[in-house]
Order: sequence, then C-alpha cells, then structure tokens
Amino acid sequence: MQIEFLGATREVTGSCFLLRIGKYQLLVDCGLIQGSHRHERHNHDPFLFDPEAIDAVVLTHAHLDHSGRLPLLIKRGYSGQIYTHRATVDLCAIMLEDAGYLNEKEVQWENRKRERKGLELIEPLYTRLEAREAHRHFRSVEYGKAEEILPGITLTMHDAGHILGSAIAELRLTDGQQTRNVVFSGDLGHRGAPILRDPEAVKRADLVIMESTYGDRLHRSWDKTWQEMGEIISNARSGKGNIMIPAFAVGRTQELLYVFKRYFVEWGIDDWEVFLDSPMAIEATEVYSNHAKIYDRRAKKVYEQSGDPFMLPNLHRTQRSDDSMKINRIKSGAIIIAGSGMCTGGRIKHHFKHNLWREDAHVLIVGFQARGTLGRALVDGAKHIRLWGETIRVKAQIHTIGGLSAHADQQGLLNWYGHFENRPPVVLVHGEPESMDGLAQRLKSEYRADVVLAEFQQKLTL
Repeated sequence: MQIEFLGATREVTGSCFLLRIGKYQLLVDCGLIQGSHRHERHNHDPFLFDPEAIDAVVLTHAHLDHSGRLPLLIKRGYSGQIYTHRATVDLCAIMLEDAGYLNEKEVQWENRKRERKGLELIEPLYTRLEAREAHRHFRSVEYGKAEEILPGITLTMHDAGHILGSAIAELRLTDGQQTRNVVFSGDLGHRGAPILRDPEAVKRADLVIMESTYGDRLHRSWDKTWQEMGEIISNARSGKGNIMIPAFAVGRTQELLYVFKRYFVEWGIDDWEVFLDSPMAIEATEVYSNHAKIYDRRAKKVYEQSGDPFMLPNLHRTQRSDDSMKINRIKSGAIIIAGSGMCTGGRIKHHFKHNLWREDAHVLIVGFQARGTLGRALVDGAKHIRLWGETIRVKAQIHTIGGLSAHADQQGLLNWYGHFENRPPVVLVHGEPESMDGLAQRLKSEYRADVVLAEFQQKLTL
C-alpha cells in the first residue's frame, strides 16, 4: 500500500493524492492549479498517472482547487465513479459547469488573437458539455455511513464544516493480511461559523493527511467580527450611499445572507434594499436551502421557525444581466452582493464603475484577496483603478472585515488532531511553507506527533 502526493504540496491549490492498494488505484481529489497564468498552464499537462487505470475517486468537497480537474480526468479516460457527499454533488453541478463556461470564453478570446497572428488554435481545458457529462459519474455518500467503494476499500465521510457538503474522508484499506486506516482531513472549517456544524472528531488512524492553510495564525473571534460588520452597516445608514460586497458564490454569500437575517433589525438591514447579483451565487444558495438536514443546531432552528434562512423580505435575486444593470441606477440605499470574490471579474466590477468614485459609497471586503487582484489593490489603498480602459478614482470607503474564514486556524487544526487517541503520524498538505512549518512545530511540541511536510510526487508506504 502506497500514497503519492500529486498536488497541494507546499501550496494550497491542485489537491490530488493517489493511493495504490494491491491491484487497485484510488484518487482523493483532483483539483485545479490556481494562481498566476504560469501556474495555471500546468492544468493542461498530462496527469502523472493513467486516468484509465484509476478505479475510484473520492472527492472531499466542491471547491475547484479540489474538484476542478474532474471533467478533464474523465475527458482523458477515467470511467469510474466519484464518491462524495450529496450536497457536494449538487454544488459541483453548478461550479464545474461554470468553470467549463469560463474555459470556453477564455479560449475564444485567446483564439481570436491567435487567428490574427496565424498561430495554431487551442482547445479549452474542458467545456460546459464535458462538465455536464462528468456529473453522471458522481455518487452520493452520507456522513457517518461506511460504504465499500472497491473490494477491501471502505469509505466513511465525516462533516468537515468547511462549506456545505465538505467532508473528512476516512478510508479503511485492506490488502491481504494488512489493514490501514488513513484519514484525509480535506479542508477543515472554522469552528463556530454560521450555518455549518463544527468539524467532526475522528478517534483513530494509522496516518492523517491534514490541511495546513492557516497553520501559523489565529483568527479573530466571531463576536468581534459580527460587531465590526454591524457597526459599518449601521454607520453607513446615515450617508445611505450604496454598500458593495464582493463575495465568493459558495459559502461566503450564504454566510452573509444568513447573518443579515439574524441581525436584520439590529443592524438596520430593514432600511436597505439587498441585491444578490450573481447567477452562480443564486443557484448555490438554492442548494444550501435544500440541505437543512446538515445545518448546525442554530441554523436548523431558524429554518424550522422561519423557513429559508437565506431569504430576506427586502432581498432581490437578479439572475438576468438587464436586471443587474438596473441596480446601477440606484444612487443610495442598496447593499449589493456580487462576484467575483476577489474582484477579478463578474458583476462587481460594473458596480465599482458606478459607485467607487462616490464618497458616500462603501466596499466591504469579506474574503481573502490574493496579490495582483483588484480586490487586493483596494485593500492596499489604491487611489485609482482601471476598468475596461477607464481610470476610476477611489473615493468610496474600503472596509476589510477580519475574522471571516472558512478554514480552521492553527488552534482549530491542533484541536482537531488532538481528538486522535493514538496520536498517529501526520502528513501536512494544502499550505504555504510558513503555514506548514508553523503547524508542524506545534504538533511536535504539543502532541509529540511524527510530522512529514509533503513534497511533490513524494511516495509513502503505508
């Protein structure tokens, strides 16, 4: 029995792990490599294994850095099943098709330039149709229910509390007389986050493959985070300029709507018109609404007492582009939630064009902004930005809300590992070098854990 690390090693994208158990080969996650154009070009590289030889795939959750190359895997010959939670099946139907659409648009743009230069045309990584076809391979697994997915290989999924349907994958592997219990943390959620349950504890393992995204830092408390957001929205009521919130379509958008409902009167949300201006976020919110069974206790109570926890009396869901354009006629009193989360595309840029230059407007930054993105430029205090060749002066107030994260911080990761009674060896993945190093030191000092920092294409015998 062997595991090979083929992604998310010393970085947080491209999760992909290959297990060989006797005559069977099992893949855990098959994610997109994200970042610079130079890094993303590697998504087109051949897989470092034969897709036709893979017998089964386990998917921990729907985020594209874990799921985004699954249609490509099938395009290149994989014909088996993809085992994941039911909510992840539903979210992937939206997210992978959207990724296929973006692939098509990007290649159309690139091929126009290539055609003019007489260069060979290129194909998209995969298309919308190929993403839809990939969906036929998905098979749902419930939390806590052991399922034999291949002879001698049993999968049990536990709630990871990261996004809806996210899972810790516990694999019991048997080859002849040998049996090993390997636990993949997937992405572990931030304890106390709205809607979702806290990450479940697992008691025993022979090996733990563990994420380390925030392995070197602590998050701000939820109470202080909500207090800060409430103060900003309440203070903005006096000026009544529009509030723009760039938000990720899956996870962060639903958290915002849920919290707006929770503090509807206290924050004065009832004095605003709230617009959810993202077709993908609208679809994702419907998926969240359909899976109340896996909410945390508080969210379940909200659902039982007042129905859909994401529906506000003053919420407008704008699917069509012409409805989105009408929002730009509103000079004050609108809270606009739109993609993309890092302001690199989508409808938020159009709202910036009509509002950023207004002194009474506000921008709430509620998610991570990578270097080189428009969102990061605003966080760093840019006085002017460029949109479609036009220079826009930044006069709006920019607010960065601390404490909002879908990932466990260092203490959360340590607490989760602390539930293992036998203190199994750990391989750290899905983290930048500083995060991995910081978490490794704490695991060694507090639990005397045997810790390995995964390297690309490293192989470990189980």
